Amino acid sequence: MTRLVLRPNAAWPTARPALSVLIPFLGDDPSRLIAALDGMSPLGLVEILVLDDGGSDRALSRRVRDATAAVHAPAMFIRSATNLGRAKGRNRLARHARADYLLFLDADMAPDCPAFLATYLELMSTAGPAVAFGGFSLRQAPTDAAFALHRTMALASDCTPAESRRRQPAKHVFTSNLLVRRAVFMAEPFDESFHGWGWEDVEWAMRVAARHPIVHIDNTATHLGLEPAPVIAAKYEQSAPNFARIAARHRSVVARYPSYRAAKVLKRLPFLHAWRPWLKRVALAEGAPLGSRALAMRLYRAALYAEAV
Repeated sequence: MTRLVLRPNAAWPTARPALSVLIPFLGDDPSRLIAALDGMSPLGLVEILVLDDGGSDRALSRRVRDATAAVHAPAMFIRSATNLGRAKGRNRLARHARADYLLFLDADMAPDCPAFLATYLELMSTAGPAVAFGGFSLRQAPTDAAFALHRTMALASDCTPAESRRRQPAKHVFTSNLLVRRAVFMAEPFDESFHGWGWEDVEWAMRVAARHPIVHIDNTATHLGLEPAPVIAAKYEQSAPNFARIAARHRSVVARYPSYRAAKVLKRLPFLHAWRPWLKRVALAEGAPLGSRALAMRLYRAALYAEAV
């Protein structure tokens, strides 16, 4: 069992929260997010749990620990001696949460509205959903040229309104802004056999959707952590085994995804391994039109996934 160091703040012991906000981090600094949540938290109703998932940056760890200790809301800083990973880390955070509802937020998110937490508390009170996803945006995200490809791709596929997300509820679920009833999550935690980046949240949603409706609302948070094209390509490369795992378990669902259909087509083409690197070169070519780069990056991802379909 991985050793966890727990550091509750002064408000933690006596609080009886209705909502637990869970924030793992590795490299990203969630201090700004912690302060924003504290400023909009109804007194005592929201607790904040932050996990340093085995990061090597001691200065960052101390900074986040101090930020957690300083807030008025009940909060706990947790440090893992080793990297648990995306699935296991969130499962561990949930075990230390005390509220009936959990709100998973990524460390590089920023709520778009001062009523962000109040909206979720109202939804919990009036509708009591098993699962709700608020969506995310790029309203506050940087506009640097280095992130242009990521911005273009995210706006086209990820930053979608609730009305669109409701057509495929499980597909549009990410841990970036996810509300879950605690009892539901403890019965269906994230699958810890997923490693690296990608797909563990969608696979979780597919399992949960078989038992519970997934509610989609417009209560967005901005994804501040846009990344340059080489990092996106590296994450797609890392995600291929996870895609293979989800495709094997939920093929009838995944078969409807454009990425799966594209992978099936590319798999039939000759010399896939020979020309796949050229797709990556186009995607990384900063002088090429953004539309062409985005298409090449999506095809590169499909070419990676072709081995799994």
